[in-house]
This record gives sequence, structure tokens and C-alpha cells, in this order.
Amino acid sequence: MRLSYDALLGLIQKQLRSVLVLNEQSDPSILDQALPEALAKSEHCFAHSQNKYYWKEGEVYFSPFHSGQYCIFLYYLSHVVGQILKCCDLADRLYYLNKIMNSVDMYHAVKFPDVFDVDHPLGSVMGRAKYSNFFMFTQHCTVGNNNGIYPEFGENVTLFSGAKVIGDCRIGSNVLLAANVCVIDESIPDNSIVFGVSPHLEIKQLKPEYFVKNMSRWIFE
Repeated sequence: MRLSYDALLGLIQKQLRSVLVLNEQSDPSILDQALPEALAKSEHCFAHSQNKYYWKEGEVYFSPFHSGQYCIFLYYLSHVVGQILKCCDLADRLYYLNKIMNSVDMYHAVKFPDVFDVDHPLGSVMGRAKYSNFFMFTQHCTVGNNNGIYPEFGENVTLFSGAKVIGDCRIGSNVLLAANVCVIDESIPDNSIVFGVSPHLEIKQLKPEYFVKNMSRWIFE
């Protein structure tokens, strides 16, 4: 880790105090309780990435000055604080801090998987869908509901720039949603590349080996 444990804790506290009025009495102790689990979740997640910035001398490397890593870490921290320690006030502030720092909407009550990644996620909004491992999204992506129904994603799904998945959608495993795709209340089969806008999607199916071979960003287990 680029910073020591105490330096990282101090950085988060200073960021919260600067813009979101961190409570001096109780909130620092809650952060200290949540930080080890958030770091463990982040390390596990980063260990499945082949991104060169996630590794140093053969070891998983976390830098809070890498915006993608810090985005994922702040999500895990907010999730631990809000959903495990049940301190929703602080979790809301951490969620808001992530939004301010990384321009991404990842609410702490949304359950992201143990392994996922972001790539320049500015302007993306991730709603209360069911996400699976090896999920990745980029900039200006949206996952949201239609009539209160949210999508479900299989494993190894990537949303490229501007992709949108809305409503009663079942997205299979090994799926690439091309730039500016819009899927609304439709199901996508496994091993697919998707183009276009519902209800006129173009779906190209390939062998599973294609997606494993071309998903060089992941270390699969």
C-alpha cells in the first residue's frame, strides 16, 4: 500500500472534514473499525486485475492516488460502514465523498461483487441491480430500474462508454455491451457482444473461449 494504515485513515478523515463535516467524536472510531475489512475486500478485488497499476514487484499494490482504485476502495468502505456497522450517516458521507472525488454514483446499499473494476467511470450511475463477479463499467454508463425492476448480470460483463441497462433485463455471462448500447427490459444470452438500442439490438454470439482469451484485464480463478 502506498500509504501506511494511519496515513490512509488520516487522509480519509481530512477529506471528510474538509467537505462533509466529519463528527470529531464518534466517526473516526467507526472508520478505524471499518478500514481493515474494506482494505481486505479491496486487496481481494485488485488481486484479480491484470492492470499494471494494481501490482508492484509481484504484490498487489493499492494507491489512494489512483482514482479507479480509490473509487472501489471508497465503495467498499462505505458499504462496510453502512451495511455491516449500520452507521448510515457516515456511510452516506463516504458515498458522497466518492461521488465528489470520482464523479461516480455507487451507493453503499448497492451490493457490488467481490471482484469488479472501473475504467474512467466518470458520470456513471450504478443502481440496485444484481451484479456478479468480473463486472466492469466505464464512463457515462447507467444501470437503473423500470417500474421498480432492476437488471441482473451474469459473470464477466463489461459496459463500455455510454452503455445503459434498464429494467427487467437478464444479462448473461461473458457479455460485452458496446459503446452507447441501450438495453431496456430485454434478456441477453451468454457469450454475446451487443450493439444498438432496444428493441432493435444486434446480438453477436461467439464461443466462450473468445471472452476468456480477450478479457486480459482479469485473473480468473
